[in-house]
Amino acid sequence: MSITITDPALLAQLREAGCAELTDPEGNVIGTFAAEGLGHLPPGVKSPFTRAEMEERRRTQRTGRPLKDIIRDLEARG
Repeated sequence: MSITITDPALLAQLREAGCAELTDPEGNVIGTFAAEGLGHLPPGVKSPFTRAEMEERRRTQRTGRPLKDIIRDLEARG
């Protein structure tokens, strides 16, 4: 589903926020909003790493734990 926003003030608020929780007048959370383009560098900003360096790090620097291990530990806490 797509909702078209025509209120210029609301559009400006959403653009400025980048990410926001949307609530009804009573304060109940309806959902979240995330602007397109988040996770990308702003115009004029250059990463200190080349694409090749980033790919190399993805291949060689694994962090975290397997999901099955996390679930097992959580179940053990019971």
